[in-house]
Amino acid sequence: MRFAILGSGAVGGYFGAKLAKSGQDVALIARGAHLEAIRRKGLEIQSAALGDFVVKTAAESDTARVGPVDVVIVAVKAYDNATALPMLKPMISATTVVLTLQNGVDSVDEVAAVAGEGHVLGGTTYVATALEAPGLIVQTGVHRSIIFGEVFGDRSRISPRVQAIADVMAAADIQVTPVADARVPIWDKFVYLCPFAGFTGASRLAIGSIWKFPHVQEMFDAACREVAAIARAEGVTISSNRFDTLKEYMQNIPPSTRSSLLIDLEQGKRIEVEALQGAAVRRAKKHGVAVPIIATLYALLKPWEHGPVK
Repeated sequence: MRFAILGSGAVGGYFGAKLAKSGQDVALIARGAHLEAIRRKGLEIQSAALGDFVVKTAAESDTARVGPVDVVIVAVKAYDNATALPMLKPMISATTVVLTLQNGVDSVDEVAAVAGEGHVLGGTTYVATALEAPGLIVQTGVHRSIIFGEVFGDRSRISPRVQAIADVMAAADIQVTPVADARVPIWDKFVYLCPFAGFTGASRLAIGSIWKFPHVQEMFDAACREVAAIARAEGVTISSNRFDTLKEYMQNIPPSTRSSLLIDLEQGKRIEVEALQGAAVRRAKKHGVAVPIIATLYALLKPWEHGPVK
């Protein structure tokens, strides 16, 4: 398959490198010093657990130079969608599939507005990677999973195109799970990520520094249930054991764990507050669902949306 990675940073670059290493034809869409480093020396992946490697593959800033591909993976930060998603058009043919792995629950609709619903798949990913320097991605741990499937049309079974892409990913040593209805894993993650990013971002602390307080644990659980109530109002049934798996995860999470939103705050970057807390508040309002905790987190983080407050 011919892949293009729209957003070849910590997440997109990592999975693009894995696909290229396995022999797939991959074009990395990047810019600036990162693009130049990839062109000059390749994209380097460092992983203490899984081994280091370097791939040399096509890298472009102009998607017109890439042309139509079989699969586009969208991995840019959600706040860049206004400028990034129009770049999809030159890469889409009648049979192109666009798989978005972005945070939040708005991405599939935003991508479909550009590419058309029939081209779009939705998914989510769990991987701990960081863009440490131009051309260098460092992975911590071993998680490298993608869960994806259909979001529009028939969601009664795993579609042939989802299975075909999953087979290619599995051969690239990606922990892939194809599903019939991608809305479930997307909302399963949102139930956790929206509060987690909110609590760590608003407090400016890694999870261990706040999780030791029982009241924080109670409020975090309540916030997760607020998001689950939005999912129900949207007609999405999250996994039946979601709160059991979430409780186990939070009991074992490394105390130093920070959300990507907190990391962006600390680095003075833009944050995905609109894709996370903002999306939850807007959908809750539409359905008349009360979300007082998430709404408070949104209010606290909104002023920092575009970086440091002046």
